[in-house]
Amino acid sequence: MNSEPPNPKIEPELPNAQLGKAEQREVHARSSVTLPVVHEAIRKQGDEELSRSSQALAWSGLAAGFSMGMCLVVQGLLQAHLPDAPWRILIVRLGYPFGFLMVVGGRQQLFTENTLSPIIPLLKRRDRTTFFKVIKLWVSVLAANIVGVHIAAWVLSNTPAFPPDVQQAFQEIARQAIAVSFWTAALRGIFAGWLIAMMVWILAVMHNSRLPVILIMTYVIGLGGFTHIVAGSAEALFLVWNGSISWWSYALGYALPTLVGNVLGGVALVAALNHAQVVAGTD
Repeated sequence: MNSEPPNPKIEPELPNAQLGKAEQREVHARSSVTLPVVHEAIRKQGDEELSRSSQALAWSGLAAGFSMGMCLVVQGLLQAHLPDAPWRILIVRLGYPFGFLMVVGGRQQLFTENTLSPIIPLLKRRDRTTFFKVIKLWVSVLAANIVGVHIAAWVLSNTPAFPPDVQQAFQEIARQAIAVSFWTAALRGIFAGWLIAMMVWILAVMHNSRLPVILIMTYVIGLGGFTHIVAGSAEALFLVWNGSISWWSYALGYALPTLVGNVLGGVALVAALNHAQVVAGTD
């Protein structure tokens, strides 16, 4: 008499069997953060920003401008207290992330962050209404950021808030920052815009390790001398306020190419490419 072999009992995979329910939930949560999930999280964040009033954006952008002035302050303090040695730049640039930490931690509006978040809803909907909302957000935030760093630069340059040796350090750092040609400023601006937008993208995934991401990404911007329209304006405007350079030199020689580069880096290299990945994956 032929007898069928008994059905083998299907055992759960060993790694899963050794995990408790809480650990299995954690594995699921970590493995489920896919590109479309991140994309949707940033789209939702972008929609929230696009729905804010111009007044709210302006106040938040002004606060961010003040905060970004601290990039120059902390770098100047470090440089004034360190010996003039080849390794000094590595320590001084640790002050560059300080303003970004204040902006991200304080949920303030920074222009370069907005080359990603509101662009995702625009790329998804591609309508006139969203386009004009993006323009309104950009104009409100950028104008407020620049006003904020104007005020911060004036305080650093024209008040006795800091001793002469620290102000001399501000001067040296600022001169080094703007010692770039038009096209070099634009090219370095692309790198800065790319890194800031990628930072925002990565932060949408990270929950417990946000601080190292901010520190590393912005430290690289400072160390590489990559031009940033807000942080760099604090340095350039310090020189404007103390009479070292003209307003036109700042506006046309530094701000314009840096702004173009930041927008290209954030919109083209991060927002558009990552959106294209999501769209291609759903076709």
